[in-house]
Amino acid sequence: MKKALALILAVLMFLPVLAACGGEASKPEKEQSAVQKIIEEAQGMTLEELAKKAIEESKGKTFYGVGNSSRGKSALPVFIEYLQSIDSTYTLEFDWQQPKNNKIFDQLTAEAKKATGTYAMTLIQDGNQIENKMVKTGILDTFIPKEWAEANKIDVASYKGYLALQTLNKVFMFNCTGSKTFDNCWDYVAEGAHGQFMDIDSEIVGKNFLYMLTADKYAGYLKDAFDKLSDAEKAAFQPTIDEMAQTASEFGLGENGKYALAWIKLWVGSYTAVEDDGPICNNLTDASATDQFGLLVYSKLRSIEESDSKSVNNIKVAAYEDGYEGIGGYGYCHYLFVTDNSPLPWTACAFIAFMTCTQKGFEAWGKDMGGYSSNPVVAAENEEIHNHSKGGTNEAGEVVYAAKNDRGYDWWVGDGELVLEDPAYCASVAFTVGSWIETLDKYKG
Repeated sequence: MKKALALILAVLMFLPVLAACGGEASKPEKEQSAVQKIIEEAQGMTLEELAKKAIEESKGKTFYGVGNSSRGKSALPVFIEYLQSIDSTYTLEFDWQQPKNNKIFDQLTAEAKKATGTYAMTLIQDGNQIENKMVKTGILDTFIPKEWAEANKIDVASYKGYLALQTLNKVFMFNCTGSKTFDNCWDYVAEGAHGQFMDIDSEIVGKNFLYMLTADKYAGYLKDAFDKLSDAEKAAFQPTIDEMAQTASEFGLGENGKYALAWIKLWVGSYTAVEDDGPICNNLTDASATDQFGLLVYSKLRSIEESDSKSVNNIKVAAYEDGYEGIGGYGYCHYLFVTDNSPLPWTACAFIAFMTCTQKGFEAWGKDMGGYSSNPVVAAENEEIHNHSKGGTNEAGEVVYAAKNDRGYDWWVGDGELVLEDPAYCASVAFTVGSWIETLDKYKG
């Protein structure tokens, strides 16, 4: 009897392995929804062809969108103007909502219970929750525009990723009114360091940043930066690194996983939680914030009003400094999806294609530094118009605000060692690394 029970348990344990490997226990593919069938057809169509479908579908109606970025509200009128260039009689009312406090997931989940939802599409961030709560559950569907795929040299049929509108970066900056410098990413977790950072419980993409540090590539960045420290600096961190070795092994992390967990533990235990990146930027650019530093959205520098006490010249972007070692910050995406019960799926696809395949469609976001279109053609056109690489340079060619000369996406993911969010990886370690992070004590400055 015991042998029989053991055999049954063994078979039950083996079934998920068969399913994961595509074996005989694999579940049959789920039948496509009506919206998914439209998306499949739409992915083979040009923007102009989609626009004609949108006009036919939504003329005289109301389009509802929801997103983490309020700028969808600015992009929609430009989209409507584009459709009116094809049909001068076209009209469309619209409403764009931006839920606060991470409520967008609850809102979309509630809407998914309806046969036909309210929202035609969404622009959403936080790859981990998107993967687990929105995509695996069938609430949101990915649409890949034809021109976007061509620009990125991607085969739509085999592409498994999501569609990003843009990558935004949060970068390490420090107040430079004193003599203190930060030339290695381990400086941010040294004794007495308390970087300003949005709390990981209030902005979840910050937690995804920590998840991503445990990926082999970024753990390797941390190990390489550690190797560049002085012997005395290494000695200060080594006990924590050694302490994390067993945990890294239990989590199945790579050979440098202990360096990632050590950095995470020290960071979570020391950062000063601030409610938003705007106040962090205001704090750091003040002359009184000598030797303070933070990790914040790069584009926030655009909003600083120069005064006797406050200036962009009071801060430096750490990764721009000669000799800087290690990660310069992290990048996360705004992703675009069609809701699986979209009331206007053709119009949603056309709007998504317009934002990702034309500079005018991306303008609401592209006008500011620190946001990079996922379409290389649009990114190049946007830089030609806005010249963000010279954002801190005057007409005479003089550098007035060095920190505002944006070095661009390619530089940041290369020399800047930007840690990029990968939704699938974040979801894969959310239970292990994520649960462990929840046990760490957080310093509140």
